[in-house]
Amino acid sequence: MTTRRQGTARGRSVPAALAVPAVAAIAFLLLPFLALLIRAPWGSMGSLVGSPEVGQALWLSLRCAGAATVICLLLGIPLAWVLARGDLPGAGVLRALVTMPLVLPPVVGGVALLMLLGRRGLLGAQLDAWFGVTIPFTTAAVIIAEAFVAMPFLVVSVEGTLRGLPRRTEDAAAVLGAGRWYTFRRVTLPQILPGVTAGAVLCFARALGEFGATITFAGNFPGTTRTMPLAIYLAMERDPDAAVALSLVLIAVSLAVLIGLRGRWTGQVTR
Repeated sequence: MTTRRQGTARGRSVPAALAVPAVAAIAFLLLPFLALLIRAPWGSMGSLVGSPEVGQALWLSLRCAGAATVICLLLGIPLAWVLARGDLPGAGVLRALVTMPLVLPPVVGGVALLMLLGRRGLLGAQLDAWFGVTIPFTTAAVIIAEAFVAMPFLVVSVEGTLRGLPRRTEDAAAVLGAGRWYTFRRVTLPQILPGVTAGAVLCFARALGEFGATITFAGNFPGTTRTMPLAIYLAMERDPDAAVALSLVLIAVSLAVLIGLRGRWTGQVTR
């Protein structure tokens, strides 16, 4: 028994060849946050983060990130199902195009949205001429920009979960006479909820921290489009202590979201 336990303990030990770079990776990722904590102006933290402007920016960030996440759920789940279950020609190219915002600089996404929905854009010109609707530099523009950069996270998470889901339960439902929409709602969706939850968390966190596409497509107007990342950028130019304090607030909110849903992060399907 003792030998077996010792063998198990040795089997679970981390090889030095992996432990050293793993520790280096942890340090690389965590030391910047430690530097923020050390350099934070704790004595004046209350006055820095308690101003109405900060509360306004934080509330706008949370509202816009929540709305963007809802849009991603409504559009991203069907898209993920089509990519995972649909027999489409050129599905690989479509998947690459859909996930392109993951690798593009966000400012490029902002320029693309401006070319599409700006007052002289492909669709924006028609919206302005026919309905008098102008999207750029509004709160709606913030939500659209955040949804654009965040949706691929949901699609990748849900599609991966769907591909790992056995089809036998869906086939059984079809044999019993269930329609495809009914099967998706009552059979497939409950089984992929871990992946949907993980994707939604990633969407919300990504939308909460979005900067490049937002400032390009929505601008930086207090109370309308100035989210927390934009407020931090502005504070960095005039008051670095305020930028550090606001950064800690955004880190705390993001960390609370991720830790609060950590049990659903794996995206694994219960079988």
